[in-house]
Amino acid sequence: MTDHHEEDELAPTQTAGYKVGEKKSLQEYETLDANDESLKKWKASLGLGQAAAPTDDPRRVVVLGIALEVAGRTDVTVDLSTPNALEQARSHPFTIKEGVEYRMKVKFRIQHDVVSGLKYLQVVKRKGLRVDKTEEMIGSYGPNAEPYEKKFQTEEAPSGMLARGHYEAKSKFVDDDNVTHMEWNWSFDIKKDW
Repeated sequence: MTDHHEEDELAPTQTAGYKVGEKKSLQEYETLDANDESLKKWKASLGLGQAAAPTDDPRRVVVLGIALEVAGRTDVTVDLSTPNALEQARSHPFTIKEGVEYRMKVKFRIQHDVVSGLKYLQVVKRKGLRVDKTEEMIGSYGPNAEPYEKKFQTEEAPSGMLARGHYEAKSKFVDDDNVTHMEWNWSFDIKKDW
């Protein structure tokens, strides 16, 4: 399969009738109708005006890591903060116990500008065949020195002898403007036990 086909698999779904809002700069957001109380609350929820971005890092979305949260266990955390960490994620699979309930969560920072409609997309394959596609809306955020954390819906790992084995995954973060902020490959194993 070509990369083009894989890119199609990681394309976000389009909601009928949904219109992406007009792109605005931080300056424009700051001067939006100051007399509108609901707009003030919305701007505050984006954290506008709270942080300056490092001048040596052009990224708007900095994904620090993604984690697997399981009740009663220490989180399985995958560092995604550097190119070297991304390579480690690809070459060092982690283990998920079959049938366990888990929730993924992502920790990220927003720099320079507002990011609207940030989504997490994931395609999982086993032996070259797609077995799962996830699309999780993360939301709209403004620049902030402090990282944000978003928890996803609870899921259950597949179980049984046929479900056990090695899985390859490809993930990306994309926004409403169809800008891909980060894309990486990783892998995991489903086993009978941790």
